[in-house]
Amino acid sequence: MPLTRDRIIGHDLERLAFRFTMLNDGDVVDCQISDAAMDELAGMQGTESSARQAQFLSLRETIERIASDLYDEAPRFKGHVVRIFVRHLGR
Repeated sequence: MPLTRDRIIGHDLERLAFRFTMLNDGDVVDCQISDAAMDELAGMQGTESSARQAQFLSLRETIERIASDLYDEAPRFKGHVVRIFVRHLGR
């Protein structure tokens, strides 16, 4: 079952990832995409932290589709975080 759009949390400078949530039948699923994966999707490198939200918004549909696909493939348990890395792209 596909996840549906929820909230944007924002860029996590410590983890070098952008955090967001999606919903699975009303349950919140924490998600994140690495900076490297977002840059790969955008066809660029070294995007500034301050520009990550705009980058996420421009790629949001693609990122959410990948997160939903990964969620469907993963074992489901409470607290599972969907993490998107470069290796998950091109599926």
